[in-house]
Amino acid sequence: MQFPVLVLGARVVDGQPGSLLRSRLDRAVVAARVMPEEPVIVSGFGEADAMARYLIERGVNSGRIVVEPVATSTNENLERAHALCPGYTYFRVVTNDFHVLRTRMWAWHLGIRVHVHGVRTPTKDRAWNYLREVVATPHSLLRIVWRRVVAWRANSALRR
Repeated sequence: MQFPVLVLGARVVDGQPGSLLRSRLDRAVVAARVMPEEPVIVSGFGEADAMARYLIERGVNSGRIVVEPVATSTNENLERAHALCPGYTYFRVVTNDFHVLRTRMWAWHLGIRVHVHGVRTPTKDRAWNYLREVVATPHSLLRIVWRRVVAWRANSALRR
């Protein structure tokens, strides 16, 4: 057994993957060829079906594709993919280079072992997305800290 490939969703325009998502999916096609027995999970609300179509059009067998159409955030992508493939203990996550740190933070918090493949962000999308991460990463870190504090307090209350 190797490891499933999890492709995190991104913008879809008129039913077609946007440039960020295409870069992720193109890497997933390569990974699918290298690991022909493993599932490819496409995750994202309003994105997963377009992602699956893109992969199928590029030769990925539809029977290998697991569609997760509900997740709206990085942590939900990871949580839901893990729930869909409970027999796997390790995931190969495909996202863009600007998103690697935040993806690793959430995986660590959720206890999900990952290897994150950060594909190069298309030039025209770079500035905006790196700028967005300047806000999104600390926001995610605060959410993680808050979740851990709440869990710690709940466990402390149970021990009393």
